[in-house]
Amino acid sequence: MASITTAAEAVAKIAYLSSDVVLSVQPALAIDSEFSKHLHTYSASRLPGLVAKEAPEVIAVRHNVDPLLSAFQPLRSGKLVSVTTSSSILLPSIPHLYKLAQYPIVLHVSLHPLNGPDYSEITAIRQCGFIFLQSETLQEAQDIALSAHALAIKSGKGVIHFFDPANSKRDHHVEPDSRDFVREILDVDSARAIQLRKDESTSLYVDDGKRATITEGIPHTPADSSGGKGNVRELQPQTPAEKSSIGEGSSVGSSVRESSVDSRPTLSSATSIESTVTRPVTSDDIYNYVTSIWTKIASATGRSYRIFEYTGPEDAEYALFIFGSTGLFVDELGEAKSTDDFAKCGLITARLYRPWIGHRLAQLLPTSIRRIAVLEQIRRKTTKWGPVLLDMLTSLRNGPSTNGSPLVVGHQLGHIEPATVRQALRGIFQNLSSSSPIQNLEVGSNEAPRQSSVQYDLTQPKVENAYMKILDQVFGDRLYIANRLDASNAGISATIAATPEYGFGSLLARKDHRKRFIGEVQTAAGTHDFVTEVPQSWLSKWALSAEDTQKANSVAPDVIARLSTDGSRLASTLLESKSLFFKESQWLIGSDAWAYDLGNSGVHHVIASGANVNMLIIDSQPWSERAAADEARRKKDIGLYAMNFGNAYVASVAVYSSYTQVLEAMIEADQFDGPSVVVAYLPYNKEDDSPLTVLQETKKAVDLGYWPLYRWNPNKEESGEPNFSLDSERIKQELEEFLRRDNHLTQLMNRHPKLAANLSDSYGTEVRALQKRKAKDAYNTLLESLYGAPMTILFASDNGNAESLAKRLGNRGKARGLKTIVMAMDDYPLEDLPTEENIVMLTSTAGQGEFPQNGRSFWDGVKDTTELDLSQVKYAVFALGDSHYWPRKEDKIYYNKPGKDLDARISFLGGKKLADVGLGDDQDPDSYQTGYSEWEPKLWQALGVDKVDDLPEEPPPITNEDIKIQSNFLRGTIAEGLEDTSTGAISASDQQLTKFHGTYMQDDRDLRDERKAQGLEPAYAFMIRCRLNGGVATPGQWLQMDSISSSYGNETMKLTTRQTFQFHGVVKSKLKPAMRGINKALMTTIAACGDVNRNIMVSPLPTKSAFHRDVHQVSAKISDHLLPSTTAYHEIWLKDDDSSDEKHIKPIQVAGDAIVDKEPLYGPTYLPRKFKITIAVPPHNDTDVYAHDIGLIAIKDASGKRLEGFNVLVGGGMGVTHNNKKTYPRTGSMLGYFPASQIHMACEKIMLVQRDHGDRKNRKHARLKYTIDDMGVDVFRFKVEDLLEAKFEEPRPFKFTSNIDTFGWQKDEFGMNHFLMFIENGRVEDTAEFPMKTGLREIAKVHKGEFRLTPNQHLCLSGVPDEELDTIKGMLKKYKLDNLHFSGLRLSSSACVAFPTCGLAMAESERYLPELITKLEDCLEENGLRQDSIVMRMTGCPNGCARPWLAEVAFVGKAYKAYNMYLGGGYHGQRLNKLYRSSIGEEEILGIMKPLLKRYARERQEGERFGDFVIRIGMIKPTTEGKTFHEDVAEEESDGE
Repeated sequence: MASITTAAEAVAKIAYLSSDVVLSVQPALAIDSEFSKHLHTYSASRLPGLVAKEAPEVIAVRHNVDPLLSAFQPLRSGKLVSVTTSSSILLPSIPHLYKLAQYPIVLHVSLHPLNGPDYSEITAIRQCGFIFLQSETLQEAQDIALSAHALAIKSGKGVIHFFDPANSKRDHHVEPDSRDFVREILDVDSARAIQLRKDESTSLYVDDGKRATITEGIPHTPADSSGGKGNVRELQPQTPAEKSSIGEGSSVGSSVRESSVDSRPTLSSATSIESTVTRPVTSDDIYNYVTSIWTKIASATGRSYRIFEYTGPEDAEYALFIFGSTGLFVDELGEAKSTDDFAKCGLITARLYRPWIGHRLAQLLPTSIRRIAVLEQIRRKTTKWGPVLLDMLTSLRNGPSTNGSPLVVGHQLGHIEPATVRQALRGIFQNLSSSSPIQNLEVGSNEAPRQSSVQYDLTQPKVENAYMKILDQVFGDRLYIANRLDASNAGISATIAATPEYGFGSLLARKDHRKRFIGEVQTAAGTHDFVTEVPQSWLSKWALSAEDTQKANSVAPDVIARLSTDGSRLASTLLESKSLFFKESQWLIGSDAWAYDLGNSGVHHVIASGANVNMLIIDSQPWSERAAADEARRKKDIGLYAMNFGNAYVASVAVYSSYTQVLEAMIEADQFDGPSVVVAYLPYNKEDDSPLTVLQETKKAVDLGYWPLYRWNPNKEESGEPNFSLDSERIKQELEEFLRRDNHLTQLMNRHPKLAANLSDSYGTEVRALQKRKAKDAYNTLLESLYGAPMTILFASDNGNAESLAKRLGNRGKARGLKTIVMAMDDYPLEDLPTEENIVMLTSTAGQGEFPQNGRSFWDGVKDTTELDLSQVKYAVFALGDSHYWPRKEDKIYYNKPGKDLDARISFLGGKKLADVGLGDDQDPDSYQTGYSEWEPKLWQALGVDKVDDLPEEPPPITNEDIKIQSNFLRGTIAEGLEDTSTGAISASDQQLTKFHGTYMQDDRDLRDERKAQGLEPAYAFMIRCRLNGGVATPGQWLQMDSISSSYGNETMKLTTRQTFQFHGVVKSKLKPAMRGINKALMTTIAACGDVNRNIMVSPLPTKSAFHRDVHQVSAKISDHLLPSTTAYHEIWLKDDDSSDEKHIKPIQVAGDAIVDKEPLYGPTYLPRKFKITIAVPPHNDTDVYAHDIGLIAIKDASGKRLEGFNVLVGGGMGVTHNNKKTYPRTGSMLGYFPASQIHMACEKIMLVQRDHGDRKNRKHARLKYTIDDMGVDVFRFKVEDLLEAKFEEPRPFKFTSNIDTFGWQKDEFGMNHFLMFIENGRVEDTAEFPMKTGLREIAKVHKGEFRLTPNQHLCLSGVPDEELDTIKGMLKKYKLDNLHFSGLRLSSSACVAFPTCGLAMAESERYLPELITKLEDCLEENGLRQDSIVMRMTGCPNGCARPWLAEVAFVGKAYKAYNMYLGGGYHGQRLNKLYRSSIGEEEILGIMKPLLKRYARERQEGERFGDFVIRIGMIKPTTEGKTFHEDVAEEESDGE
């Protein structure tokens, strides 16, 4: 075991072992204290404690958020709590200390500043009721820390252990105490007694009479075998009468509480007690306790401690009592020469500072001592006489000295350099031995040298910069932040200047200054002291509008200009304060620390003043932390507090939820004449958390109503407008009550009836519990009339397989006469489990051997309980997994881990197996069905229902083909589902059909768990994908798309890898309006998804506009020709409910209301799978022409300027299933050349062959690539040519040089300008750092050309004439859209959406790839690769939306934070890559990539691309065709068994 090197480490280890909860007080969550780095190490390794049931909980708390409040809840619930902190929190925490002293809490206090600690923070709180222990050396720090915990357990009182860490920094390392030794000293049995008791107290500041008492039993007879009294300490709140009856002979004061048993009475002694007396713990009790503890330590280690320590000669006449850092004096006294004045001096220190047991000190001192110098290291002296000096005088007044009481001389001890210690001692002794000693003589310097290594700079947390940047964007030069961190204030420390209270005072002074300045201007306007009369008129004009922000700020520059040219003395005087001509937007910035005691905070002062001051208060507490936060922390709702005043503008905003609403709130706050409070949510666990973490926490808080978005303007009532504007869909209960009281909620519900249910809902886990109970009871009622044995079937399923099996098993059980219940594990009330007769559980495997989401709560309950008795329960478990999913042998435990763990746990709890756990393996011939078919008969046999005759024939499962053919040409029940307001979802079959209409139903996966816990359905919303041929849009269409994303979506747009627009977060009620909005822009969404030909892609080709026009026209012709003909789209989305559109072809009605449509190309079942076409123009393969069902390579005519025809590729495709080697990506095969005039017919016939020959039974084998591989390219070509009645010619020569975009300005042959800008991963949104969406919207208002979306998710601003070039360039610069200073790797990267909206995602992609690239860019820079293009792509699953299999390096999500890594793709998009490593995380990715990039920089050949390089050096083998994709991989997969 490693040695302990610092006092903080020694203390942290003891605190961790001796506590249930450790509060780690830190300068900031991202900055470790001297204790926290050790505590977090123990916690991360799950080191078990000695008193905690499992590992102790370590809670990081910022020093400025009233940290000791966090101690009340765990203490009152019976937990042992310790706090590690610097001394800086002690004085602000005084109101809590008096109450906390009544609990067995231990505060370990490191005295600060570290370069010269101030003990006044200890003496200032000496009367708070705590016990105080002091340590000085490294060994003492460990022993006294342990003593503090043992003493708290024995006495039931709070203990403060304080020490100067610098005092022991030169000590030798010490060995850590053994766990057995610590357990013995702590008296763990007594600790358990404390943990069993609960305290119902709720107050934080009011004395509720809680005391620790000793109940002393008086024996019935003197012959009691215990030989004395039996003491029992228990919770004994005292009445006022009881309090008055208690003597006050204790220097501890009245601070006592219940505690654990000191010595437990035997049964005989317990029954022989005749009467008891209850009294508080006294100083003598504490002395006895601590002496007993130290006796144990001495017995075990030989190290002895006393409450006062005296070292020195027994005949000493002089002594030093040091209350401060003793190290230097001890060393010097130990080395003193016989001739030194202080050679025979004694040294006294206090180990137990409170209670101060003075008579013990008097007994300790030699009777020869005549004079004592008291050295107090107290800088902030508030009384003439030091507190320790007074303690000494009191103690020695009646001492045993034969010469009377020693003379006590006080000294103030400052900082002393080691070289001057001897000199300081001489000075002390000269004063001490003089005939008239000087009292309070100062020794040393009051100012200690700074040690930067232990100072923490006040800085704005990185994540909070978002709001600062928005303020800068909105107000620019007008912005004035009174408590800005980087402001300089003469004579004021940065810490004080940054406080909101100081800022408010400075703002009031600034406002007074400007008011005086306005008066001076008014006076100056009436004088004739200017050189000319021009300034007077301008000053008068300004003075009239000085309080009008817009007018004053518009006139101010002219006034300043006139004064600057005047030259008079008066003009110069006014110009000295020229900034006051502008009316500022004045702000205070505060944190949620203000929310803990609003009555004493800046919030109250500002609102009560009525001053026109704006406050931005940033709340950083994450929703997930709040969900488990203790109720004792009196954090108040600042917004609600401010609204109750009635005179303030109030807004609740969240930049990661609605950027637009933040802008609106800040502008409205600035315009409001009076106090404004903008409460801004920015949740983080550490100040350097990633934006992704902040985004996820924000979404949870807003969605569940914890952080509602709203604006409150009390002035609006005057104009008849509502005061309250709700900008999110849910509000929390406290706010609802306020609005109801103010009669605004009713109005709001009347105006928005659809929100009424959400507004009035209460949320909590009790809702979820009630739902579970009702569902179970409903099942039981239903089954009462049935016969047969009961069988409860529970499932946990992510992808639906386990759920389908469970439902099928339930139906089969019913057919065999069983009473079956089927439900998700998390929907099952766990308390009913022991009452079951037969229970069957089926679970799939998620992530790294984790339970699926709808089974995690169930598993958590089962694995953590010891109270479930399942001895009467029969059970069986079937698990679904993939034995090859985790390739490394060390990961084989993940195979079917949830099912195996569940089986073992149920058996441990007494369950009796019906059958051994069944294991379904995706690698078996019939996937998991192979194992299942063996397991199910065993289950029926165990239940005695295996020989049932005449079982009904099971209907085959409904397939996509069934859904399509029964849909009546894509109608289904979509229209009816849209009208159903009881849910945000649509039916499963309609979910398949809406894909053909261009929309997918999704749910926000960031919110799944929280919403489930709240008893809510998933946050369903829809993704809409437009059909945008060739990716070309007009400025008007761009503006319409921008508006749709803001009005109906999540305020962002996605430019997809299919060269079109995609919207996310469209709720069902807004789906139809969004569709109509898209069609109003002369765009559509039909066939953007589904088993049809989808959006056709075309190279943007900015430098050859004529050729681009030719190619684009052909793509439009193909697109229109292959468009589905059904009228369902028009009926469902576009036609008004109460009218018919005569312009549109009416469907034919037969047999009543049945509608018959025609699909000349597709037929009623459409295609087996999706079908994609793309066009590339050499030398640019920016559309990845090899990756699609049809890839058309444009061939120019003899002039080299116009289109002649196409080389036709077929059979490309990207979709793969992990570890299923029957699935693979494929590059297209060449059919030959075909002329442009008939290419649409060639595409049709290719599609028809796929329609008729594609696999409609297995969707994983249904793409054209498998059809071609099954029949062969030549056979496929023959079938196409047969339908086409024409032959493909020999392919024409072509050459690709790149498949990435060419960024920057380019000119075409007509002199028009085109700018291709970088849009990272295609996400168009506004952020505080980058108002991209706003900038593009403003450009679209003036641009007259085109917006061309690129297949790599970027944007080309096309057709800018020279005369508009400067305007467009200026706007691009203004909105930072001209920034192309990115690494070549970033510019060549691409990612799919993945989390949180994609239901197929297994890992992050779009939100993570930028972070990963950032972590690689330093390596690129170091190796000279910053400008080199390396194609890197990432997807959240293997379906390949970002075409990862063609990238030089790709990461494909396999589980949360785990990716498969692929290498060796062709830079031109012509070659597939191959698996290099499976299931690796970020650390491994960086560990591979950084050395590889360095090697690439050093060893590459001239012009060699990264993908070619890794093949040449033998890291990976090339993939020659799709069928060899899984062969010769770099990492062979284990069998997982």
